Amino acid sequence: MARATRICVTAPASIGNVAAGFDVLGLALQPQTAAIWRDRVTVTRGERDDLHITGRFAGAVPATAADNLCMIAATLVRAQLGLPNTALRVELDKGLPAGSGLGSSSASAVAAAVATCELLDPGRPRSERIAQVLDIAGQTEAHATGAGHLDNVAPCLLGGLQLLTPLGPRPLPWPRGLQLVVASPDFAVATRDARAVLPKQVELHTAVEHAGNLGALVLALHAGEVPLIAATLRDLLAEPYRAALGPGFAQAKAGALAAGALGCSLSGAGPAVFAVCPEHAATAVAAALRDGFANQGHAADVQICAVAELGALDRVERHERG
Repeated sequence: MARATRICVTAPASIGNVAAGFDVLGLALQPQTAAIWRDRVTVTRGERDDLHITGRFAGAVPATAADNLCMIAATLVRAQLGLPNTALRVELDKGLPAGSGLGSSSASAVAAAVATCELLDPGRPRSERIAQVLDIAGQTEAHATGAGHLDNVAPCLLGGLQLLTPLGPRPLPWPRGLQLVVASPDFAVATRDARAVLPKQVELHTAVEHAGNLGALVLALHAGEVPLIAATLRDLLAEPYRAALGPGFAQAKAGALAAGALGCSLSGAGPAVFAVCPEHAATAVAAALRDGFANQGHAADVQICAVAELGALDRVERHERG
């Protein structure tokens, strides 16, 4: 089989933390409008390094290769493979808003890392590819946010709901009949700023309660125990400090819960907000989230979503010359 000369990879939006799992739990999103909230990266060999950015949010990311996460990821792949002089053309179709809490930096890093690996290092076993991309994307995330956390990277790469463990990401089940409603307001919050407001230490009782809450959510997901899911979709570590960074969050959350949501919290560092609800309540929850931000003077793009089963690793298109 001829070696591919052009690799295209699509990476989905994602929710980091999922309320209960700060830095260790993440979920890939599949909006009902499938064409939105994704990054698409195409990598080909070239005569010199070349970065080309298009898409709805092209103006929100650095256009210089030294600062763009796609080129940073591609450069890290080349260094890891011992191919520093291989010139690459990297094309980014930016469909995710930066600073949104939808895993924008992870999507760019993961898509570029997967595409570059598949172009320069084809045929690697899946388990090795996963470890390879997690490492590269984690390093790229650290460049963007100051911390190499993988709670968005893992679901973006693998799809589904992923729990980070000492032995790597592990998928968790998502109960049938539950949907996600996600609101992305018209302002940004830099992840660095959102991490800066967090305390360096927490009280022992908070740490104990957080551990028990996360464990109970994992149990509830496996058992499909909806009341327990509702009781554990809460953020004890980050939301109390980050809520003030998002005008309209408190109103949106209160409205979503009143409209039938089981839980509602910031998506990652915010300002995006997600709610989990039964299917029959999704439309009302969406309206409540939209109204919550509107009442504070902000428009919000609100989408009803499912959990995306496929991540970037399974959204690879290989093209051969001719």
